[in-house]
Amino acid sequence: MKTKSLLFLFVLLSFLSLAQTKANPDDAAIKKSLTYFMNSVMNKKIDQAVGYIYPKFFTVVSKDQMTQILNMTYNNPFMKIEVSNMKFGNIEKPELINGEYFSIAQYYFTMKCNLSSLNDDMKKQVNTMLEKKYGKNNVKYLSKEGIYSINTNMKACAVSKDRKNWKFVIVEKEYKPQLTKVLPKKVLDKI
Repeated sequence: MKTKSLLFLFVLLSFLSLAQTKANPDDAAIKKSLTYFMNSVMNKKIDQAVGYIYPKFFTVVSKDQMTQILNMTYNNPFMKIEVSNMKFGNIEKPELINGEYFSIAQYYFTMKCNLSSLNDDMKKQVNTMLEKKYGKNNVKYLSKEGIYSINTNMKACAVSKDRKNWKFVIVEKEYKPQLTKVLPKKVLDKI
């Protein structure tokens, strides 16, 4: 009986260590870069955050426009946004296409929006927009605090030439037409 138990334990440990070695070795680098990007956004270091955006994206939206959009979103006195609890989901094994590596990374976070300075009509419009974008079950209005709490499910395409330094493009279905100028078809087909 002891022999069978030890054999079972040995097989189980072997299986677990094999499963860990098959993990994507690029995960850590992608997570690190995406975390720096999100921390830059959360800490309102917008210029630093823009530095983590894939440069080809600036052929669709200029760097200055992107900086303005992020500033209007995260440094807006009428709509205070706070991001927390970032977690990672699946990160695909990077694929080499035209000299660059591409990987789709899923990540999640909680976003709190304080819209107390807006009038009721504007709040209703924002609520409708948030529910449409994130799903009704992921948007909750916390009346005691006067804020919306949103659970997000996001995807970003990580891009790198050296598999160490990663840049990102947020990939969502509604932006797919604009992303055709930025990402290869093989990557777009995964969105």
